[in-house]
Amino acid sequence: MSLFSSIQMASNSLAANAIALQVVGQNISNANTPGYIREEVVLSPAPTQRYGGLLLGMGVRVEAVVQKMDTFLEQRLRNAISEETSSGTLEQTYNDLEKLIGELDETDLSTSLDDFFNSVSEILNQPENISVRHLAVLNGETLATDINRLAGEVGELRADVNDRVSLVANNINDLVETIRVLNIRIAETEGGNISASDAVGLRDQRLEALSSLAQLIDIRVVEGESGAVAVYTGGDYLVIDGISRHVAVEMSTDRGLAVANVVIDEIDSRLNPSAGELQGLLVSRDEVLAKFTDDLDDFSRTLAFEFNKLYSSGQGINGFDSLTSTEQVDQTDVALDQAGLGFTPVNGSFRVLVHNKNTGLSETTNVTVDLNGLDHDTTLEDLADALNAIDGIAAEITVGRSLKITSTDPNQVFAFSDDTSGLLAALGMNTFFSGDTALGLSVNSVLKEDPAKFAASRGGIGADTDNAVELAAFLDRPLDSQNGVSLSVLYDRFVADTTQGATIASSVAAGARVFSTSLEGQKMALSGVNLDEEAVRMMAFQRAFQASSKYIVTLDELFQLLVTL
Repeated sequence: MSLFSSIQMASNSLAANAIALQVVGQNISNANTPGYIREEVVLSPAPTQRYGGLLLGMGVRVEAVVQKMDTFLEQRLRNAISEETSSGTLEQTYNDLEKLIGELDETDLSTSLDDFFNSVSEILNQPENISVRHLAVLNGETLATDINRLAGEVGELRADVNDRVSLVANNINDLVETIRVLNIRIAETEGGNISASDAVGLRDQRLEALSSLAQLIDIRVVEGESGAVAVYTGGDYLVIDGISRHVAVEMSTDRGLAVANVVIDEIDSRLNPSAGELQGLLVSRDEVLAKFTDDLDDFSRTLAFEFNKLYSSGQGINGFDSLTSTEQVDQTDVALDQAGLGFTPVNGSFRVLVHNKNTGLSETTNVTVDLNGLDHDTTLEDLADALNAIDGIAAEITVGRSLKITSTDPNQVFAFSDDTSGLLAALGMNTFFSGDTALGLSVNSVLKEDPAKFAASRGGIGADTDNAVELAAFLDRPLDSQNGVSLSVLYDRFVADTTQGATIASSVAAGARVFSTSLEGQKMALSGVNLDEEAVRMMAFQRAFQASSKYIVTLDELFQLLVTL
């Protein structure tokens, strides 16, 4: 081995340690850079050289500069990020929903329900006082308005969640395109050789993009030999090397809302992520908020129909001289239980009371509602004919297919009682509430105009308060349509469902955050920059560089000695 070979070996050592010091400096510089993965220099013995019968080493060489990371841990962390974001999104939805319900406030529905039924109870104490009946009507309006407000706010929350679905689709496309471009640049930089140095800056950017994509949807990442990655969601790929698929938004209608669904545009396959923000938004929109909307509608329908069925068999202080149904049928010659009414009447009957204001006498006529499915069932036309046969009133079907009843004598008024068919409630005649949805619920305009028509009596116009007694106790009355469950229990049940769901969502989100933080800690221990460790490495490489320099000085002295011989 010649002195020239020794000098070359020393030069290799100087270069290797200089590169190692540069890598240490890079790590120290980026100690606080988000997403930075610690770099590591890979050193190996240089090729040997034969000298006579000996094989002599040529020092050290730098094989690569690589990132210090665990790909398996990175995939686990991405999965944890997806779960954390999904559960966090669901938790936020439940929190927003609980704020809208506001069960701890004085403006919640339970307070409005109590105020309304308490005001009905007051009628029992002052049956002749019109102001008390007016207060009951006003509290009924407040209750209906509160239900409308809650339904509207939940609808707005659901619409906001739906808008975020479209935004997520745009963000997915941006990140997919970023990963595709970085794939190409990394493959070009690394030259497709897996043993060469990593394109560290580009790989850091790609890891950040993959982490951001994992927040949106659950993904699986596979790195190829070229250094490019393939990104899959479910069974479909979004990125393979330099090829990408974009997603698009398809619109459909659900519960009156134009809902957005995300599909892979190229294959028209809907994304059904199992985690990530998109999954949390879809569950929030299509399950949590949609179910609450359905429950609130069911509660409102039950309140309106069941209360109206009881109410419609009563009479007020004043009778009617003219009354038009608030509901319309689709066809006047079709059986009433198939005519498209919001509520379905059943086989039964009701009574019409024609009251003479001068004599104080009332004539009662029973009207049969035949809906047993045998022979000819009652239609709206049949009902109008039956009412026309009663002395003192006339019935007609309006242009809008409603039923209108009019007194034929100015000295006579009419009222109703003993409805076993639910037809009056279904048609909206002598009812307190109108509408069959939470958004459409309101108080019958007839009562707003004349609260004296509040049907507190059961024995005739202005006769008693027997109907008000039952109406006041309605909140806790077992309902056949709800399998014996009362309205108060029905309300408590769907509020409790929301509270329980919020508790579970909060617990799951907290667990997901803890797990994600744990994995992040493991990653930082492996891939993060520890300044103390970097200082130790810097000193080691510095000493090696100094020793190599001293070695060159020694070789130079030998050269000088040889020259002077």
